[in-house]
Amino acid sequence: MRHEAITGSTRASGTVRTLRQQEELPLLRDHLLRLDPESRHDRFHGFMDDSFIERYAKKCADDGTVIIAYIEDGVVRGAAELHPPDQSPDSLPEIAFSVEARVRRQGVGSILFRKLIAEARAKGYQSLRITTGAQNQAMRALAYKFGAHLTFRHGESTGSIDLKQRPQPEPARAAIATPADAARAMININRAYWHMWLRMYGWGRTA
Repeated sequence: MRHEAITGSTRASGTVRTLRQQEELPLLRDHLLRLDPESRHDRFHGFMDDSFIERYAKKCADDGTVIIAYIEDGVVRGAAELHPPDQSPDSLPEIAFSVEARVRRQGVGSILFRKLIAEARAKGYQSLRITTGAQNQAMRALAYKFGAHLTFRHGESTGSIDLKQRPQPEPARAAIATPADAARAMININRAYWHMWLRMYGWGRTA
């Protein structure tokens, strides 16, 4: 089980870790049940009652779904799901995300997305499928940020993320000369110049 504190520019102050199967099922279930109606609609592409969510959480605990959770004070406030390919009609592993309203705009979605992609790569997956509601602007923007190509139909956005393409490394920074650097360079040039003249006229030679 992995634990990681969230640090950096984000204002979120919780931790991110992978939930254990079965043992922490209530954490995911309770998180999904806390989603407000709009968030629940976006997550499941329609209205789903509490009994559906309870069955869904139990299924995730039984079918090998990886749940990476954002946790504050022992409570899951955001979750990223990586569903195994044998659960998908096209044999592609599928990903899904949910973040409670109280922790949005704090970088939680990006952190969960990044961790889930790393987990998928570690499992050897080469492509991921993502489906989100066409009105879920935040998730669509997040998916685009991580390289998803989305198509739209029947009120949904469906796309894939190619894991074979890795982010390009940042270009090396050009060296920036400070005034002190310039002064030292000029001193070195002058020293070399005078050493050359001394050698030409035979000064400074030892017997």
